[in-house]
Amino acid sequence: MTAVAQTTDAGIRRGGVRALWAGNPGAVVQRGLIAARSSSWAVVLSGFFEPVFYLASMGIGLGSLIGSVQTSTGLEVSYAAFIAPALLAVSAMNGAIYDSTWNVFFKLNYGKLYEGMLSTSLGPLDVALGEIMYALLRGLVYATGFMIIMQIAGLNLAWTAILALPAVVLIAFGFASVGMAVTSYMKTFQQMDWINFVLLPMFLFSSTLYPITVYPEFIQWIVMALPLWHGVELVRGLTTGALSPAMWVHIAYYLAMIAIGLVFTTKRLRALFLD
Repeated sequence: MTAVAQTTDAGIRRGGVRALWAGNPGAVVQRGLIAARSSSWAVVLSGFFEPVFYLASMGIGLGSLIGSVQTSTGLEVSYAAFIAPALLAVSAMNGAIYDSTWNVFFKLNYGKLYEGMLSTSLGPLDVALGEIMYALLRGLVYATGFMIIMQIAGLNLAWTAILALPAVVLIAFGFASVGMAVTSYMKTFQQMDWINFVLLPMFLFSSTLYPITVYPEFIQWIVMALPLWHGVELVRGLTTGALSPAMWVHIAYYLAMIAIGLVFTTKRLRALFLD
């Protein structure tokens, strides 16, 4: 019996307990979907309705007073069409961040879930990718629902708006990767408050509700360093049809976020449970 167990374990985890990858992140996603059945759907839906309420109050209400707004590419659009793609990016960010921070924090420090996962054939990269993929599902659901509302309201101004869906998946992937990496270093609920402390100013100042040109030039450079600004500009360009080479910079920014987040999360899980 012992020999069989040792043989099986060796076959499952090649390279010893330090193996990073078993090729099965889907098991983590499946576990998350099963656990979601017992979740409060009111909490889940709240992340979707928040940007919808912003669009109704700001885009329709305030928009009737503002009129048209000029985008960074010089295109004149209605105020509602200006903030709707920004809120779409925010919706994807919120969905991904919620699952990759608070949920991961509980599983990591209280549920001890990852410790159990890593005692199986799963490696830390499987766990990291699985949790991030599950967070992507939430972000995609939020974004798809909001995209339908935009289409009904006539706020998708070009056929390229359909490309906004893969764009928001990329945005959610970037935020989920970095969110999980940061959360793996958190030890108390008080430390988790720093996440909201960062997200709120980023939401307000990332050219979501008004053009970046309202700021002094040195502030504009700070804003352009924020990840949400890149997501907002990418989605806004796609929904308005104002395509530009700068979109590749936004895409590269999120690819870098994904790579950095995955590396740090994998190393952190390995250090916590395998070393």
